[in-house]
Amino acid sequence: MGTPVLSVERLAKQYRLRHREDDAAYATLRDTIAGAAAAPLQWLRGTRRPAVSFDEFWALRDVSFDVAAGEVVGIIGRNGAGKSTLLKILSRITEPTRGRVTLGGRVASLLEVGTGFHPELSGRENIFLNAAILGMSRAETTRKFDEIVAFAEVDRFLDTPVKRYSSGMYVRLAFAVAAHLEPEILVVDEVLAVGDAEFQKRCLGKMHEVSRGGRTVLFVSHNMAAIQALCSRGIWLDRGSVSADGTAADSIRRYLASSSDRSATSNGPLSLGPALDLLRFELSPNPVTSGGPVDFTIEFQARSATRISELALMIYSPLEVRVGLVDLRPSGFPLALAANERRTLRGVIKSLPLVEGEYDCGFGINSTDYVGDKLNLFALTVAARPPLGGVVPYAAVDRGYVEVEFAMHQL
Repeated sequence: MGTPVLSVERLAKQYRLRHREDDAAYATLRDTIAGAAAAPLQWLRGTRRPAVSFDEFWALRDVSFDVAAGEVVGIIGRNGAGKSTLLKILSRITEPTRGRVTLGGRVASLLEVGTGFHPELSGRENIFLNAAILGMSRAETTRKFDEIVAFAEVDRFLDTPVKRYSSGMYVRLAFAVAAHLEPEILVVDEVLAVGDAEFQKRCLGKMHEVSRGGRTVLFVSHNMAAIQALCSRGIWLDRGSVSADGTAADSIRRYLASSSDRSATSNGPLSLGPALDLLRFELSPNPVTSGGPVDFTIEFQARSATRISELALMIYSPLEVRVGLVDLRPSGFPLALAANERRTLRGVIKSLPLVEGEYDCGFGINSTDYVGDKLNLFALTVAARPPLGGVVPYAAVDRGYVEVEFAMHQL
């Protein structure tokens, strides 16, 4: 690989978590002062003060890897796996407990929306302020000022204080400054979590442009499709350690396999808020033929009276991208359930036009006491169509079934 532009050797970061044995949820300044004043009297009386204990928490444990110039590396993992801690150490924001990081060039970081911005200053003033924080000279910032403004698309609000910017405007301006720094290493943490589709497309394009110029990109995201499209290499962090380091596709596959405990059926009870439990959710047959029909069974039990107004099947690709949405509401919705009532919904989706492969299934529900999604409830396997484009015959369903017209929305 030659001389790496970034080298991480046995990196570790430890935090100490403080616990008090009393029942106080928090201590105000007044309580702290009063406690300090009363301490001598408590010592004389032998009154026991609340004990304080500490736990050790290792955010990173012996993380080692090298990155070559021009590599685009995706860093993936669950929340709390240590991804942001690693990037903060690489950006010299946080000191490691032990280990060493060797950087072979200038680093530009985009870790949090608006980092380095002063809310009272205008967009124009914050461009120069943020660029100076990142290490860009005033002459360099002036030369690239028009490009930064054009990329961020905030020219109309350039002299408006950034405290009045939306989160999308904030991140557009922050990314524009960082991307135009021309660093040897660009560190990006979840920049695609904010902004519209057009901005996300331009972000990916800019990161491609940075990598083609021989510079290095470290990209953290929960968007597996973006990681696979942008990155040639993937590093999977799990509980502070490197669990996989290889091609982006291989690391993603191993990460998703570890985080997916899937079966053909979801057997409850699964709480859907204070009033409702899911007892059963099933698609049959599984595997289903591409373009063929599939039956569904959903069984609910109400703990107290409630009403279900919306119900939809959600289908996700192995990269956790939603590829389909099926409205499962039969006639007669909204569905009212009395306390302790059990209700089973059965129906058939006449045609499931998904290409051959593996999918994750969940559903979205809107009830009186709960609005939300339940993802990764079970796996659905879609098999290829019969040869010569044969059509799978549709069998009449039993009475009591609801025929659901398939309605898929491509995203």
